[in-house]
Amino acid sequence: MKGMATYDLMESIRNTNEWMGASARAFASYPIWGLAPNPMFKVMSAWGRVTERSFARMVIKPDWAITSIVGEDGRDHIVEEVVDIARPFGDLLRFKVHGRPEKKRRVLLCAPMSGHYSTLLRSTVASLLPDCEVWVTDWHNARDIPVSEGKFDIEDYSIYLMDFMRHMGPDTHVIAVCQPVPLALAATAYLAEQDPDAQPRTLTLIGGPIDPDAAPTEVTDFGRRVTMGQLEHLAIQRVGFKNKGVGRLVYPGLLQLGGFISMNMDRHAQAFADKITAEARGEGGERDKHNRFYDEYLSVMDMTAEFYLSTVERIFKGREIARNAFVVDGHKVDFSKITNVAVKIVEGEKDDISAPGQCLAALDLLTSLQPEQKASHLEPGAGHYGIFAGKSWRNNIRPLVMEFMDAHSGGDDGQKARLTLAASNG
Repeated sequence: MKGMATYDLMESIRNTNEWMGASARAFASYPIWGLAPNPMFKVMSAWGRVTERSFARMVIKPDWAITSIVGEDGRDHIVEEVVDIARPFGDLLRFKVHGRPEKKRRVLLCAPMSGHYSTLLRSTVASLLPDCEVWVTDWHNARDIPVSEGKFDIEDYSIYLMDFMRHMGPDTHVIAVCQPVPLALAATAYLAEQDPDAQPRTLTLIGGPIDPDAAPTEVTDFGRRVTMGQLEHLAIQRVGFKNKGVGRLVYPGLLQLGGFISMNMDRHAQAFADKITAEARGEGGERDKHNRFYDEYLSVMDMTAEFYLSTVERIFKGREIARNAFVVDGHKVDFSKITNVAVKIVEGEKDDISAPGQCLAALDLLTSLQPEQKASHLEPGAGHYGIFAGKSWRNNIRPLVMEFMDAHSGGDDGQKARLTLAASNG
């Protein structure tokens, strides 16, 4: 009950702040105050609007908001979200584009389960859709999953990915971003051993912790300093009474959000101060840069306790992936079983979460791949977010990933792409 009481206390604080913001906005917006003009009322109303919206976003799952794309014929084509596989802890979601011939590139985008919803990859999906058929792993908020559905740890996560790959077939190109990078590699190796004909064509790993010790960061240092007992005591709570997952042990999204903000407190405080000032001057917008960013950033989801704790213990502390000692469902995964999947590594020079070298360590594990089946790219000046959703992704990384997929697609098209890629590399 202690953990449950703490969980509900955090929700009560969030709810109270949302109410205070709404009350301040409503009170300070009465027309009667126009008879006694005072900037205090404008500032109060602006503070209320920003506060109400910010705290409300914390419990709202963002929409994908990808309704159409422009095709090669110059027409808008409707995009429909279709659930191909529905599972208790996450779905395989397809973005089906109507009215255009199906694209040859079939991409499975493995979204992170690290506090934010899969919609964090919205811009990544939107950038791929004009040239690819796109599927994404759409993870569910643990607070909405009844305890009767059982556990969900990194082994279950890996099995989900393996099942999704098998469902999509061998012509798939898998792209894993950040947290799922080591588990996508493990799922590919497990699939290569269990069902070799279902292996994907390529695997692109973007900014993930294959070997956290290869380049220590603040994130890896924290994992080293804190014991598992301390972590469980500080981070794990039980879902409160008003949610479907009441009683489930989780790492709460609101607690994670506090950690995210504390890492860059000064920058966030300044951003909100600037936003309140802009609103008070009448210069704020519903979809301005601040709201677009924080509507997504503040929307957080709970992770199951066993997923969070097993990630810290086995990926960061035990380095099971880096040591080729990872076990899934009682079976030791062997990365040397990957023989037909081309693997590309993408890292950002200024990535302070998964520093350069952590993801690159994957290539040393793939002892059965030929040199031409391995590739890597270090994006100059790019941080963690930029390598999958920012300008660096759009202008530099995305074209390289597309070339890599084409070069290892098989058939005449793949041969032409390989020759083009070889020529461009000198």
